[in-house]
Amino acid sequence: MPRLWSLTPVLLGVWLSSSHTSHAPTPAISPQHVDAVVEHLTRPMDTTEQAERNSRFVGVQMTTCPIQVTGSADQYGIYLYQEQALTAHIESPYRQRFLYITLSKDATRVESHTFKPPIPETWTGLCQQATPSIDTHALGELVCVVSLRPSTLGYVGSTPAEGCPVNLRGAVRLTNTIVLHQDGMDTWDRGFDANGEQVWGAEVEPYQYRWLDE
Repeated sequence: MPRLWSLTPVLLGVWLSSSHTSHAPTPAISPQHVDAVVEHLTRPMDTTEQAERNSRFVGVQMTTCPIQVTGSADQYGIYLYQEQALTAHIESPYRQRFLYITLSKDATRVESHTFKPPIPETWTGLCQQATPSIDTHALGELVCVVSLRPSTLGYVGSTPAEGCPVNLRGAVRLTNTIVLHQDGMDTWDRGFDANGEQVWGAEVEPYQYRWLDE
């Protein structure tokens, strides 16, 4: 298997483009792939190794856990809560969201639906609860959908070509390409301003999240 940090956005873009433009029908995948993606995401991971190698990066920990959503009629997908925080300040996450992991309607991809809670601070530390649970009304606004396909790398996916709306550090749109692999996860997370100029995010290499020993 190739090292993930050696895969440039161009190479990943080629893979994603070919998977979308191929004339052959995209094969359906089983619901077990939803479980596999959830299992991958819910292992704690951080970017400490990358930050130690490259001073342009900082240590960030990602914590994700399954949650119960009362009032939801859906019986097929899995809800998750996710926090990102600097490793030096785990108790103060700077990014919090709910995820809904499910198969696409045509069952050819795993979709990760991202919801932004209206008051994120309410849910800080939710994964520390024995049985984390929220009401469906607390999910907030659906802000993005990432589609993932199984590949020789593990799972590879991206935001829609036009990106997703955001209001963060001068960016009005974000794009992301994600690779879930044998060591954790690599993400090409980027923010763009109203003129289409990148104002933050990955440039030469992706953010490299590596699983922590449990």
